[in-house]
Formats: sequence, C-alpha cells, structure tokens
Amino acid sequence: MSNINQIERLVKFSEGIIEGGKRKDYIEEYQKNIDKLTPYEVISVIDQLIKAGYSVETVKKNVGKILNIFYNTLKKFKKPNPEKDSFLYFLEQENKEAEKLLYEIKQILKAVNKKTKDIEAEKEVFKQYFVKFKEFEKHYSKKENILFPFLEKHWNNYGCLSVMWAFHDDIRTYTNKCIDIFSQAQISLKEVNMLIGKFFFAVLPIIFREQYILHPVVIDTIDNKIIEQMMVQSFEIGFAFIPTPLHLQTKNNNTIVTKDYKELGKIFVDLKTGILEQEQVIMLLNSLPVDITYVDETDTVVYFSNPKHRFFTRSKAIIGRKVQNCHPHDSVHIVNKIIESFRTGKKDKARFWIQIKGRFALIEYYAVRDKNNNYKGTLEVSQDITEIRKLTGERRLLEISG
Repeated sequence: MSNINQIERLVKFSEGIIEGGKRKDYIEEYQKNIDKLTPYEVISVIDQLIKAGYSVETVKKNVGKILNIFYNTLKKFKKPNPEKDSFLYFLEQENKEAEKLLYEIKQILKAVNKKTKDIEAEKEVFKQYFVKFKEFEKHYSKKENILFPFLEKHWNNYGCLSVMWAFHDDIRTYTNKCIDIFSQAQISLKEVNMLIGKFFFAVLPIIFREQYILHPVVIDTIDNKIIEQMMVQSFEIGFAFIPTPLHLQTKNNNTIVTKDYKELGKIFVDLKTGILEQEQVIMLLNSLPVDITYVDETDTVVYFSNPKHRFFTRSKAIIGRKVQNCHPHDSVHIVNKIIESFRTGKKDKARFWIQIKGRFALIEYYAVRDKNNNYKGTLEVSQDITEIRKLTGERRLLEISG
C-alpha cells in the first residue's frame, strides 16, 4: 500500500512538529513526502506516533497542526465514494446534515455579532440548535461501537481510533456547555463566541478526517461483507438527522441477523440447576431489569445482554474486542485498575452511580471466579434505580405494574 521509507519520513516530520520544530523548515525538508501522502499513510503515521510513546493527549493536541499541513494533499486525493446505501454512505449523509445545522448556527451567530439580532432574543433558538445536535450522538456511537471494533479486528494500525474517540468526547462536552450557556439568565457574547468556536473547531475537522482519511482506507481495506454487518448493527443504534432506511432493515434482518440464532436449531444448555433451550437462556437474560456485559480473563468482551431499555450502547461488533478499547482513553486507567484489583484478588466488587438521561444509574462490577477461586473475568451490571431510590416503608400486598 505504501513505501515504508515514505511513512518513516512522515513520522519524523510529525515528530518534529510535535517537538516544536520550525514549521517552515520542516515543511521545506519534507515537502516531497507531504505532496504524495495518502490517507492510509496518515493513519499509519498517527499509529506510529502512539507506538513511539507519544500519549493520546499529546497526539490529540498536535494532530490538528499536522493535518492542516497535510490538508491540501488530502483534499486533492482521489478518494473512493462509499457504495450507495452502505454503512459509510449513511455516515456521510449524516455528516452532510450536521454541516447544514452548523451553517445555520453560524448564520445566526454572524447576525448577532453584526448587531442585526439580539443575543438575548436568540438564546432559545441557539439552545434548541444544540439540543438538536445531540442527536448526532448516534453518529459517534456507531463509530465507537460498530466501526472501531471491526477495524481493530482487521487493522494492525488503529491507534488513530483512540485519538478520534477523544475528539468525540470533546464534542460531547462542548455541546452540553453550549446548551448550558444558553440556559443562563445572562450571557456574554464574548463567551458565546469562544465556546461556539471551540465547538466548530471540534466538529468540522472530524467530519473532514472521516471523509478524507478514515472512510477511504476503510473502503480500501475492509471487505464489503463486513461493511454489510456494520450496516445491520447500525439499526440497533439509529440514524442522526436522516430517515431510517427501512427498506434495508427488512433486507438485512432477513439475510444476516436471522442467521445468528435460527439456523443453529434448538441447542440445549446445561446450567447445572436446570437445562434450558438456547432461546430460553437468551429470553431470560434479556428479561432481567439490568444490562449485563461479561469480559473474560483475557480482558476480551465475550457477551452482553440485550434488555428493552439500556443506558449504554452495545453492538455485536464489540464481541472479541479488548475492553480497554470499548472506553474513551480518559477512563481506561479506571477500567484497568478495577480489573487488576479483581485479577490479584484484592477486590471482588466495584460500584459507581451516575445521573444519565434524566435517570439514576447504578453500575457495578463483579469479579468472576471458578470453583478454585481463579480469576475468570469481570461482570458489569448496570441498573436504573431511579424508582428504587424512592421506595419507603413496606408493601405487602400484590400490585401488578406495567
């Protein structure tokens, strides 16, 4: 795909930029390499920087400067377009709609700065735009929970994914801050300009990087059958700003999802305290009022339940994925700390509780051990305890609830 020496030189160039070298001097020295770089080489360079010991935070802080220099070459690159009605096709359709929304926000902000519109009068309008943008979470969720896990299984160089995820988290933060600032009684135009500027500088570069770096390499390296699987799983998360392609849902459910279970026939599972059909086991686990995820002793995700209501997005793409890759970089150290405390026998349980989607969630982690007390993995159990927290006194009479 690429000349090794070309990648090595691009890595040296990028290291020079990170270390604070003179931009002009480095561009002159490596101009020939920059002029012929490809999206594949950009992904390889980011991965090599991380493997060389640069932290995700350091790469994230400097990647904008590096990619700005690569911009013209990437823009000229004859990138392939995703096939119509494919997973990547719909991601790009969502991007187009997001850009329209950003354009509308920009026009109102311009009018406010030109004094043709009053910031106080436009507060609610601004707020609703950012509330609407939160729907774009589906887009980032599909990348993190479907696209990234598949790429990790098929790429050797996927360090760029953790960097991109870190930018997703920035976008989430700025979106919420924009909603908050327009909820205040009094607001400063200076603060508004600064915050919306940060929001734009987070969202727009990611759209460009998806369409000019990530997607071309996915198209070139990932088999269409795998991309079809991504499309199937995308219906579980949904679509942002675009209609759900129902004609594909019916087709995909018939061709792929059905194969998961029905072609296996009746399989029985001996649970020691009872023997159940596979379908019965699935129904029972999915009927529990909790989300369950099981990570084995090698830190690999091997199972998750699929209840009607869940707090955290899951897709089948995470099966076989290292649990560390299922979390944003900033929280990986907590995951590792919990697992290590379970593996060494120091602890058997960890507990967190958070406010999410207007509900109160209890998240518990349990060490899974065999009969000889050997560590066999970690069980994550998430539960909505909003109503449970309200209970007082006793109820001894039967009352059927929906």
